[in-house]
Amino acid sequence: MSKCVLIVDDEEDVRAIAQMGLEMATDWNVLCASSGEEGLAIAQTNQPDVILLDMMMPDMDGRATLQQLKANPATKHIPVILVTAKAQSSQDSLSELDVAAVFAKPFRPLKLAEQIDAVLK
Repeated sequence: MSKCVLIVDDEEDVRAIAQMGLEMATDWNVLCASSGEEGLAIAQTNQPDVILLDMMMPDMDGRATLQQLKANPATKHIPVILVTAKAQSSQDSLSELDVAAVFAKPFRPLKLAEQIDAVLK
């Protein structure tokens, strides 16, 4: 069965590379949001199987977006994978968050589907 993945990242090139990598490797439906607010709206409407969430975003960062996702009964069940350039330094502070996994940037676009699959199993 085809999965639906929501990519929430303020950087257009990161969204494009992740989307391209997933679409080349799978038949998954890939949705994109350029902000935390947009991600919350898309998650509620489309109910994706997993959300790739950038930690460092202007206005509403990944942590605030995650808190709102988990506070909403309609989206709290959706697994969230944090994507951050600061994976090593922030691993401790991320461990208390309700996330399925933490992926480091830069990621390998063609390995992304495999990594997501491993997390969701």
